[in-house]
Order: sequence, then C-alpha cells, then structure tokens
Amino acid sequence: MKNENGFPGLLERFFTQRLIAQRRVSSHTIASYRDTFRLLLQFVEKRLHKPPSGLTLTDLDPSLIGAFLDELEKDRGNGARSRNLRLSAIQSFYRYAAYEEPTQSGLIQRVLAMPAKRYEKKLIGYLPRPEIEAVLAAPDPNTWAGRRDKTFLLVAVQTGLRLSEMTSLGREDVVLGTGAHVRCMGKGRKERCTPLAKQAADSLKLWLREPRRGAGDILFPSARGTRLSADGVQFLLAKHVAAARQQCPSLKNKRVTPHVLRHSAAMELLQAGVDRSVVALWLGHESIETTQMYLDADLALKEKALAKTTPMAKGKVPGRYRPDDKLLAFLKSL
Repeated sequence: MKNENGFPGLLERFFTQRLIAQRRVSSHTIASYRDTFRLLLQFVEKRLHKPPSGLTLTDLDPSLIGAFLDELEKDRGNGARSRNLRLSAIQSFYRYAAYEEPTQSGLIQRVLAMPAKRYEKKLIGYLPRPEIEAVLAAPDPNTWAGRRDKTFLLVAVQTGLRLSEMTSLGREDVVLGTGAHVRCMGKGRKERCTPLAKQAADSLKLWLREPRRGAGDILFPSARGTRLSADGVQFLLAKHVAAARQQCPSLKNKRVTPHVLRHSAAMELLQAGVDRSVVALWLGHESIETTQMYLDADLALKEKALAKTTPMAKGKVPGRYRPDDKLLAFLKSL
C-alpha cells in the first residue's frame, strides 16, 4: 500500500510519523483515528468504486466527507458528538496534509473550514456524598473481589482518575506513607501525581497485602490476574450500583458510569472550595476551561453566589438606566 507521493502514503505517514513518532499520542487516540479512517475509506470505496490504495487527496473533497458524516448519523445512529469526533480526526489529518501537500491548500482549507455540528449539551452527571457512600458500601468485604472492588471504587472517586488511568495502575504507582499519592500516565502521555486521602491510602495499604494474582504488578487485576477491561469495570460498577439502590433510592433514576465517578471527584473538590485551576490540574485537564462544566452543573455553588448578592428593596421598581454627562461625553468623543 506504500505510495510516497499519493494519498495512501500520506495517510501512512500521518499515523506513523505524525501521531506515533512526533506527537506520541495514546493507543486510545490511535484506535479512534484508525476506526474513523477505516469507516471513511469503506464509504468512499462504495461511493466512488475506487479501492483505498488508488485514492488521491482530491477524491476526498468536503462534499464527500460531509456525505460520510451524514451517513454516520442516519445509518449507524451516531449522535452529534460522535460525528464531531470523526470530523476532528479527519481535520487533524488535513492539517498534516497542509504541510506535506501545499499544492492542495485550497481543498485542504475547505475541509478545515467544515463546522462541527451543534448539539444540546446536557449537565454532567455526578453523585453527591450520600450516593457515593452507598455505592462504596455495596461490595462484600468478605470476598477477594469485594475487597478489590471497594478499593478500586474508593480510589476512583477520590482521585478522579480516568478509567484507562485506573486500569493501567501498577503496584509500583502507589506511594504510601507521608505524602501518599498515585502516579499515572494521562492524556498526551503526561505523567501526574494525585494525592490520596487517608481513607483511600488505608484501603490501598490493606489491599496491597492481598496475595498477588497473575503477573503480580497490576494493582487491580481481574480474577484471572489480567488487567481489568473497560467492560469489566462497567460490569462491577453496575452490580454494586444496583445493590446500592436498595439503600439509596435516589440512585434509581441515575445512570452511573466510571466517568460519573470522575465527575463526582471534581464536584467534591469544587464544593470544598478548591480553586478551579487546582481542580483542572488535579484531573489532568489540558485547559482550565474544561473544568467549567462542573461549575455549570452545581446548583449549590450557584445558590451560594446568589446568597452573596444584595436583594432589591421591596416595592422599589428599578428605573431606566441613564448615563451621566461624563459618559455621554466619552461616547461622543469616540
């Protein structure tokens, strides 16, 4: 398939040189981009009746890419968020192509100008303290799996680590004693350390005394000693949430995912008065603006802000604002 001067070679170099060698993106990003282009090339082959190895960059124009994105929504049932992720991957390739194929700058700029689809952004889901405690109380402490699950959930909801970060933890990533913390490799291959609260540190200390399974270096292994899969974590979480609903009725109408535990950790920090920039650093956010979604979702924080405002006098109707003479003079001078 190698073609140094054509689209196939360009796409290969995008993955091997740009993503893997230069940017060193995670395996999750590689998989997401790979799936995007597999779907795109299969669609183009059906539409143009040309094999992927015979395509040129000009074959993939904005109208064809737009038709591909529309098919994702209509035939595959993808939502706007998934559509936008696919478009983002395609545009990342075209930004690379702009350096490699400057003669195609017109086509490339048209693809890069394709807008993301707007969608209704729902408030994030999170668990308040009573619901967190109900979920943590669900695992059976008399079984190996129950002790593992409780420690896993406690560390997840206290540190706010992503699912991939939690399942990748090794025993050597846990530092106990003074300044207890866990080390993880986050998005963008950025290593960060997250402090452990006493309860989480104590639970980990007991867990590390358990007999090792499998290779022995995985912090939270499966029953077979292998690394927990995403589906495995979702299964154990769903099992314990179902049990917790018996004691905490407010959980009955909630869909609890591993990412909801991460959201819950962020909300705990914000409600405790931790600055937004610190929360962003804690969670490994690339931008502080990402943390804004937690502020939008927290009604209690908004009520505290409202309580600090000065109420209007009863019966007093605010009149029409009239600028003073100095302000009018300033405006006239512009």
